[in-house]
Amino acid sequence: MGNIWEIDFYSRPILDENQKKVWEVLVCESFTDIHAEPDSLFRFAKYCPSTQVNSVWLRTALEEAIQEANTTPVKFRFFRRQMNNMIAKACEDLGIPAQLSRRTLALNQWLQQRMEEVYPQEPGYQAATNPSVRMEVPLPQRLPDALIGQQWAFVSLEAAAFAEMPEWDIGFGEAFPLSMAGVQPETKIPGLIVFSPRAMPLAGWMSGLELANIKFDSKQTPQLLLETGVTESWILANFKDPATIAEAKSFETAKQQANGVHFLAVQSNPEAEAFAGFWLLQEPNLP
Repeated sequence: MGNIWEIDFYSRPILDENQKKVWEVLVCESFTDIHAEPDSLFRFAKYCPSTQVNSVWLRTALEEAIQEANTTPVKFRFFRRQMNNMIAKACEDLGIPAQLSRRTLALNQWLQQRMEEVYPQEPGYQAATNPSVRMEVPLPQRLPDALIGQQWAFVSLEAAAFAEMPEWDIGFGEAFPLSMAGVQPETKIPGLIVFSPRAMPLAGWMSGLELANIKFDSKQTPQLLLETGVTESWILANFKDPATIAEAKSFETAKQQANGVHFLAVQSNPEAEAFAGFWLLQEPNLP
């Protein structure tokens, strides 16, 4: 897997001399490995005057970031749906794909740090939160029939066990350092394993999505959902059995106790030692 970069291009709680919001582009490298060193990840920040907020300015800033990093990412991730057109256009002009994603852990943490430590020190700082734009959330989709797992199981692993993840036999997957998610070595990390004779095609299909998190939804029909992108979700299972519903609720409780961290695994059968897919996930908290 090549370098994946995360982008945020949005106004900040800073006013210029004309009392207009200052904008900023943040670019940082994604966590893709359990042993990634946060200080070694590439970061780039640049303020943008409100009069120059457009895809041309953004493309130029991204070109500057690429030149500074001396490498070109294989794709960009971004979470602000309201910036979709501008970011997608700038990235398209660079010939690099950009995808809406809730999997922006490195960016979220950096943005939070700047909100607390950097912006308050800037002239024109205004203590306020940026309003978000509400967009309609589509209904969960059914998984393609060929990709529905035959079995699944709720499981858990101690966080310390993930130190050996680079040695596991994994076809498709992605991870991040658990220390950056505020997880202690003894914390139990809950997960879901999906078993399917078509494990590799299922894992390959999932790898093409921007996996966000697994969520138990009990509002109407109790369902286990796989959330992807920034609004999409897929029905992994429908529940009717009280015992299974209790398991799903326990999964949600364990996820909360692990700061939202959990995992999704795909295997051909319960006896398999290899994983067709394995992803560390975290319930996102996007600004």
